[in-house]
Amino acid sequence: MSHEDPIVAEIRAIREELSDRFGNDVGALCDFLAEREREHPERLVNYSAKPPVSVAAAGKNRRKRGR
Repeated sequence: MSHEDPIVAEIRAIREELSDRFGNDVGALCDFLAEREREHPERLVNYSAKPPVSVAAAGKNRRKRGR
């Protein structure tokens, strides 16, 4: 029994389209993506570090058990 997941099929189709578009040139694809990042910085996700929260400060807002 062969069942193809539609999400996997879609990803493979997009991968093939990009491969054809850039002639299997990973460098050209990376250049294209870098240019898109420069054009649309608001679309990028920022995973910068957040300031640490101390254990004592975190405990102040916690409800006590049994009350």
